[in-house]
Amino acid sequence: MKTFRSIPPYEVSEKSVKNSTITLILIGVLVGLLAGYSLSVLTILSQFNDLQNRLSTLENRVSNLQSTWNSSVVTVYTSEGNFSLSQLYEKVRDSVVLVTGTVVQYDIFYRAYYSTTQGSGFVYKFEDQFVVITNYHVVHNARDIIVRFSSGNAYPADVKGYDPYSDIAVLLVNAPLEEFKPLEIVSSSTLKVGDPVVAIGNPYGLAGSMSSGIVSALGRTITEDLTGGYPIANCIQTTAPINPGNSGGPLLNLRGQVVGITTAIVRDSQGLGFAIPSNTILREIESLVKKGSYDQHPWLGVTGTDMTYELAQAMGVDTTYGWLITSVTLNGPAAKAGLRGGNKYVTIKGTRILVGGDIIIGVNGVKVSSGDDLFSYLEEYTSPGQTITLTIVRNRQVMDVPVTLEARPPLA
Repeated sequence: MKTFRSIPPYEVSEKSVKNSTITLILIGVLVGLLAGYSLSVLTILSQFNDLQNRLSTLENRVSNLQSTWNSSVVTVYTSEGNFSLSQLYEKVRDSVVLVTGTVVQYDIFYRAYYSTTQGSGFVYKFEDQFVVITNYHVVHNARDIIVRFSSGNAYPADVKGYDPYSDIAVLLVNAPLEEFKPLEIVSSSTLKVGDPVVAIGNPYGLAGSMSSGIVSALGRTITEDLTGGYPIANCIQTTAPINPGNSGGPLLNLRGQVVGITTAIVRDSQGLGFAIPSNTILREIESLVKKGSYDQHPWLGVTGTDMTYELAQAMGVDTTYGWLITSVTLNGPAAKAGLRGGNKYVTIKGTRILVGGDIIIGVNGVKVSSGDDLFSYLEEYTSPGQTITLTIVRNRQVMDVPVTLEARPPLA
């Protein structure tokens, strides 16, 4: 008979307890892992939701800023006549023209070679006559001048009047009356730094191109080869891009009114554009149309340079602003008034400068910080025959000197 050994009850119970304990531990670990994973997932989801909320908030802020900007632009346009830039363009585009001409030059063997000059212009009505206004340097020495309207029609033109000192020329165009759509010219005196402006012209021959910006400075002086060394004063500086071919086109306010004539004569200006102020046009237009020239630019008869700290140190003076007279033209207005030029040279950073002359620091009670201030004031507020009071520094002494202005001599 086969005998079976029975297992004591306590042995089964001990093994069961061990197995149960291990199982419970494993279950606990698994639960802990699941809980930790769930917590991590919840944390990540929470962070993701937070990032989404932040992104949504940022998008709302950007949208609000865009809305604010758009509303401010609309408000500006509304206050200026309730039209957009595209509407402004449509309003004035037919008034802007392309000006071309042929320049003939000769080599040492008197063989002719030809080049093409190109620029912009705009239609203006003076009294009962339609004219095209452009830059003088666009038509200087040019023959066979042609004016092309936005319609595509082109007509011959002649120079009616010009002023090299202001880089302005007026053309008469042999075209039917329906081609002429004149612009209004308003005073540039109302312009302020920060005002929006628009330039329309033909940069690089690309007809009817528009650019916009703001007035970035006023009262600038610029130089040009055709002015005989005299500065073109009181110019407008703008962030609106001005390139070759823009010269002679209008600089406009948001009402489509002319506040200047754009000029691209300043090379490598790196994002800066310049324009002859409309006040200059308004002052000269009658003389240019009726006489063919303008001869009322005030003249001091001096050359000079802006004062700097280094110049003041070299001269042994405390005045670090103003305009230093380096030379005085014989028998000119300044010479007749007793103003003095320099008497010795100093070298500053490799440049020789004639020093020792009078330093102009004021004109008619208005402070002069630089040549820009001096010549802009003279061009805007004075005329030949007028006596002005210059405040100068001489031998460290401040004094007032009366000077009677004369007309600038004509270019040879």
